[in-house]
Amino acid sequence: MTTQEMPTAVRDIAAGYAFTGPALELGAVLLDGAAYPGAQVRIPLGVLNRHGLVAGATGTGKTKTLQLMAEQLSAQGVPVFLADIKGDVSGISAPGTANDRVRARAGEVGQQWQGQGFPTEFYALGGLGNGIPLRATVTSFGPLLLAKVLELNETQEASLGLIFHFADKNGLELYDLKDLSAVISFLTSPEGKEQLKGVGGLSSATAGVILRSLTVLENEGAGAFFGEPEFDTAELLRTAPDGRGVVSVLELPAVQDRPRLFSTFLMWLLADLYQELPEVGDLDRPKLVFFFDEAHLLFKGASEGFLEAITQTVRLIRSKAVGIFFVTQTPKDVPADVLAQLGNRVQHALRAFTPDDAKALKATVSTFPKSTYDLTEVLTQLGTGEAVVTVLSEKGAPTPVAATRLRAPQSLMGPVEEAVLRAAVDGSVLTARYRDAVDRESAYEKLTARPEPAVAEPEPVPAPKPAEEGGGLLGSLLSNPMLKSFARSAGTQLGREISRNLFGTSRRRR
Repeated sequence: MTTQEMPTAVRDIAAGYAFTGPALELGAVLLDGAAYPGAQVRIPLGVLNRHGLVAGATGTGKTKTLQLMAEQLSAQGVPVFLADIKGDVSGISAPGTANDRVRARAGEVGQQWQGQGFPTEFYALGGLGNGIPLRATVTSFGPLLLAKVLELNETQEASLGLIFHFADKNGLELYDLKDLSAVISFLTSPEGKEQLKGVGGLSSATAGVILRSLTVLENEGAGAFFGEPEFDTAELLRTAPDGRGVVSVLELPAVQDRPRLFSTFLMWLLADLYQELPEVGDLDRPKLVFFFDEAHLLFKGASEGFLEAITQTVRLIRSKAVGIFFVTQTPKDVPADVLAQLGNRVQHALRAFTPDDAKALKATVSTFPKSTYDLTEVLTQLGTGEAVVTVLSEKGAPTPVAATRLRAPQSLMGPVEEAVLRAAVDGSVLTARYRDAVDRESAYEKLTARPEPAVAEPEPVPAPKPAEEGGGLLGSLLSNPMLKSFARSAGTQLGREISRNLFGTSRRRR
C-alpha cells in the first residue's frame, strides 16, 4: 500500500514519526484492527534520556517490548540494563527461532526479521542465582535506601542516619550487616551512649527495632547483598568489541519474595551512576538505558524524603545521558512528579473488570495527549504485542498518539538453558573480579577488639580544646581514649567524613 492509499489519519500519525536521525523501530500504526507497514512508529535515540514508561496489564507483552527496545539499543552501540523479574529475559543473548507467528508478525509490520543474539552479562544480587554477584557495602548504600529496605518509620530512619554519621566520622567501615549491628550495639552500651549525648542519642527501643529488622533481613539471605567486592556501576556502560552495547541482565527470580530489597537495590545502582558520571547534557544517543521493572514496588510505602530523592535523581540524571524506563501495570503506580518527567510512553492493554480497573483506565487515558483514537475503547481492545505509543520528537515535542502493532524481538523469546547461562557467566571477564566475597577489617572487628572499660577510678577530664583545633561531636569523639585507635584510620578513604548524595549514598573514589 502506498502512502497515498493510507487513510488520512494514518498518514498524519506517520508524519509525526518521520525522524531523520537514528531511532528505535517499534512497529506499524494500527487503525481499526489493521496494521499499516508503511507507517512506522519510532523513538529517536537522542530523546531516550528524557525517560519513559512501559505499562500494561499482566500478559500484554511488556517484557517483549523491553526485549525489542534493548536489542535495538545494543545494535546501535548503547548499553542497556534489564531487571529480569520472571527469569525469561536471558534469551536476549541467543538468536530467536523463526516460526509462523514470527513470520506473520514481521509481514504485518514491515520488519526484515532475522534471528540474532546480543552481547550479554548476567548478574545476580549477592550471588543468589547463576549470575555474577552484585554487592554493595552498607556505607555506600546509605541510610535512606537501607531504611526503605528495613521498612523503618521516619523516626527510625533519622536514627539510622545518626548511626551512619557516627560511623562515617570515626573510621568505622560499614561493609556488611554485622558491621552495622556492631556499631548499633556499641552506641547503646554505656560507653557508646556517652558519645551521642550532644546530638540526642539513640533510644534503646529504636535500636532494638533496627537490630531486629537487620536480623530478619540477614535470616532471609539478604546479608549476601551487602559486602565486598562492591560492584562498580561503570561496568554497566561497556560495549562489546564489535561496538554493540552490552546488555546487563540482573537475574531476580531467587529474590522475588523480597521485592522491596531488589527495587531499592536498583535505585542504588541509579544513585551511584548519578554521582559517578560527569555532566554531558543532551547527546545524540544515551550512554545507558535503564529499565526499572516492577517500578510500583519502589514507590509503595516510600517516605516523603525518599520520593523527593527519586524525583530529583530522575530529573537530574538525564544530563548524565542516562535514560530510565519505568515498567509497571498502570501510570498511577508512579508518583505524579516522576510521571511528569517521562517523555516516552508505551502503553499496553488495560483491563476494566472492576470499578478500580475502570478508575485506573480513566486515569491512564487522561495522561495522553488528545488524539483521533477513542483511547478508552482502544486500550481495552489491544492484543498481545500491541500498544498505544507517544514519544518525544527530535525537537522535544510530543508525537501523535499511535496505536501500534509492535515488532517481534530477534532474540530468543524465553530463557536460555541454565547450562548455557552458567557457561556465559564462567566465561565473563568480570567473574574473577566479583565472584568471591571479601571480608576485610571493618567496624565489627574494630569494635570487637576494643579495650574493656577501665575499672580504676576515672582520669580527670581534660579541658575542651579551642574550636579551631577541632570541636563539636568529632572533637569529643576523638578525645576519647577508646576511639583513638579508630581515628588512626583517618588517612584511609572511610576514615574521614563521607560525602553523601541525595539518597545518602557515599561518594567513593575508584
